[in-house]
Amino acid sequence: MSGPGRNVGVTGNGERGTGKMKWNKKFEYPASIRSSIEGKRHYEITGQKLPSVTTILSATQSLEKKNKLEEWKKRVGTQQADRIRDVSAMRGTAMHTYLEGYILGENHLDLTSIGREAERMANVVIEKGLGDLGEVWGSEVTLYYPGLYAGATDVVGMYAGKPAIIDFKQTNKPKQREWIDDYFTQLAAYAMAHNQVYDTKIQSGIILMCSKDCFFQKFEVHDEEFQGYMHEFLRRVDEYYKIVPIVPEKKGPSGTILGQKDE
Repeated sequence: MSGPGRNVGVTGNGERGTGKMKWNKKFEYPASIRSSIEGKRHYEITGQKLPSVTTILSATQSLEKKNKLEEWKKRVGTQQADRIRDVSAMRGTAMHTYLEGYILGENHLDLTSIGREAERMANVVIEKGLGDLGEVWGSEVTLYYPGLYAGATDVVGMYAGKPAIIDFKQTNKPKQREWIDDYFTQLAAYAMAHNQVYDTKIQSGIILMCSKDCFFQKFEVHDEEFQGYMHEFLRRVDEYYKIVPIVPEKKGPSGTILGQKDE
């Protein structure tokens, strides 16, 4: 599902945006516990144990996309594929940590090679992408749709004068819009959850992406196109609950769910 939204690709040598970001804590976002049930990421929130947005998207991925991933693994080799995946995940986590610190007004210093690389990428996102972030309602906050799903969004607030869900993405190489439908669907899921719980009308999603070579891209989706991704996610939710059985909870002595901590 692709649409005509904007896709801006530039290097990180431009000037910082002129917008001024401010905080407005107009909503109270809930605390949550992240856990893994049968290898699937879940959130325990308000007494519910809900699958994450990414868990649902991964479980309902198209056969074509799954086959492409397997073909890539065979082409580069399993060990190399795992290494690329792990390094990308570490780089992405470091970039997100730096950006979260910037938004919160805190300083993060990571002197590892990956940390330095991530800092350069984060600064490109700040310079080229955050100038239009006028108001922050929350950063790294948990959102949930009661009884269906949950997740954590990078930023929710006002972007270019519109209520929006904003997500930061790192990439090994620049992306084309038609490759990232699942990113748009993820944003739509978070928006639906926010609209449901807080009675908002978020109809915009913004992806701020930087490659390891510091090439910046901004992808936007709005209004009718965004609503299309909302419908797509609801379809995926329906599919998920048809193919994934309800798993009995495994509890430890204290009653907590046993499982890996989400990254």
